[in-house]
Amino acid sequence: MTKVAFPPSPDSASVALLNVVLWAATHAGADQAELGRRLTLSPALLTDPDARVPISTIQQLWHEAVLATHDPHLALHLGEKINLAALGILAYVLLHCPTLGAALEQLVRYQDVACAGVRLTLRPEAELCWLDSELTSPAIIYPEHVINSEFSTYLSAFRTLTGRPLAPREVHLAYSEPADTQEHERVFAPARLVFGTPISSIGFDMTLLHLPVINANPVLFPLFEQHAAALLARLHTPSLPERVKREIVELLKGAAPTLATVADRLTMGVRTLQLKLKETGHTYQQLLDAVRHDLAQSHLRDAQLSTTDIAFLLGYSEPSAFVRSFKKWTGQTPGAFRKEPVR
Repeated sequence: MTKVAFPPSPDSASVALLNVVLWAATHAGADQAELGRRLTLSPALLTDPDARVPISTIQQLWHEAVLATHDPHLALHLGEKINLAALGILAYVLLHCPTLGAALEQLVRYQDVACAGVRLTLRPEAELCWLDSELTSPAIIYPEHVINSEFSTYLSAFRTLTGRPLAPREVHLAYSEPADTQEHERVFAPARLVFGTPISSIGFDMTLLHLPVINANPVLFPLFEQHAAALLARLHTPSLPERVKREIVELLKGAAPTLATVADRLTMGVRTLQLKLKETGHTYQQLLDAVRHDLAQSHLRDAQLSTTDIAFLLGYSEPSAFVRSFKKWTGQTPGAFRKEPVR
């Protein structure tokens, strides 16, 4: 049975990451306005540099962008299309580190600022330094897009930071080997590619960590680092909607938890909780639906679970009610969703 749990950080990513994917899709031929309409993205959201978006929104964007561009390798091409500075405050922290090794340490430290659904780890091993990437968010239903975009962007960033054509020795990808790997081989050349590994990793020569970051300004680094630290601290302090969603996940076992039950778990009155959620632009029903939506997609990727099983796990009284809800969220039935290949 699929085990689903929310990570310590809120299940969200920076709006800068969303904008990068939008930009890449547009330059590959997609209609940005149409993508925005499909995802109901507001212009105000896209222009707020510190805004956060659900990881499920970026997952939906990847799906729509690939369909719109007819480019199944759009995520692999991301690193070749973007400017490092487009990644926001995290990019500015990296640009002013003294060495590539120091930049990697900051990348690991502040990864959640960019995307809280991925856990990065630096792992030295003999002559290689591995950057391990583990997907932690249940909202990630297209792992290939996340891993490919992440690694192609990292390679581009490392080359920009050092001004050198850095190449990895090995690249491990935690998804099944596709029928055609030519584009993977081109993007990650000359690295040895290994598919189907437990976690994804890039292995570099240890000596590369000592390369200086070109044009790094030691005066600017603490300013950008302070901003990133403040964002990370705020991100790791769960908002009220996030706390409500976590309580729903804990209680969602065969019956939908009531507002009163969640309010009691949060030591609040029902009316107080309703008013505080309203101040954040949410309702309890919206949060319950959001949790059910994310968990439904995760559960549907588990072939051992029937639609009836999933309906029960999500607290629906009967499967037909779950099917109606899922169709309202995604525009398709659970059965049709299951037949789609995982991109």
